[in-house]
Amino acid sequence: MPLRRDAQRNRERILDAAREVFAARGFAATLDDVAHHAGVGIGTVYRRFPTKEELIEAVFTDRLEDLVTLAEEALTAEPAWEGLTGFLRTSARWHAADRGLRDAALSMDEDHFKKAGEQIVPLLEQLMERAHAEGSLRPDAGFRDFPIIMAMVTEMAQHSAGCRPGLYERYLEMMIDGLRARPDNGELGLAPTETDIKAVMRECVPAMKPVRPSRS
Repeated sequence: MPLRRDAQRNRERILDAAREVFAARGFAATLDDVAHHAGVGIGTVYRRFPTKEELIEAVFTDRLEDLVTLAEEALTAEPAWEGLTGFLRTSARWHAADRGLRDAALSMDEDHFKKAGEQIVPLLEQLMERAHAEGSLRPDAGFRDFPIIMAMVTEMAQHSAGCRPGLYERYLEMMIDGLRARPDNGELGLAPTETDIKAVMRECVPAMKPVRPSRS
């Protein structure tokens, strides 16, 4: 059954407010923060979105689809190195501008974003396989390095936004330069496992951290 007109207006107001609040604060923002920004009561938010996870999914599912489209387009670029690094630069720019998108992208192993994760991982693997075959990407770099690189760069973006916006781009370029294949590439050490990645992402995204019971 379609929502009444006033209920639909409230839903759109909540979604618009959530986009702005999550963009500024990431998943650390609460439903109370969203309600206050939307100018509605917290009960109105809970009626439309009983949990924060449902609201996050409603806001960011389409944005993650944009990342999938970006990766698909990058696969058509020539040379392969340009496709790979173009994807890195554009996704880093999107994440720097929207902390919520950054947190969503780092949460794609979670149930509410699993579909997007299942779409984008094969695309990232293909981007790297093309660059490896071309000889432009160092052979010991793998697709599991992507989320770690993005977490580091976008964390810098968030902390430097108030004093020097765009500073993160300097460090992104350093990382991209380190990904380039050269005869004198040094050893990177042991590659991260899937378990490593999940553990790191839980530390990077506040809403994913396990809640520890307080001691009385």
